[in-house]
Amino acid sequence: MTQTVTAAYGSADKAINAYDELISEGYPREKLYLDRDTHEVKVIVPDTSKPEVEEILARHEPDEILARPYKD
Repeated sequence: MTQTVTAAYGSADKAINAYDELISEGYPREKLYLDRDTHEVKVIVPDTSKPEVEEILARHEPDEILARPYKD
């Protein structure tokens, strides 16, 4: 199954840093979304990658992290 993991940050800098780290870790840009207005980062990943993504997102001190099944 595929998940959408969303992290909400209190600042644009934190969101951008999380997004940049995901890219540097090899996550494809087409599976990442950075919303600069709401300071959210969304990642579409298989279940097996979810813990690693959540760990990376958590390093940047999000206000919350949510995961839900991805729907096309």
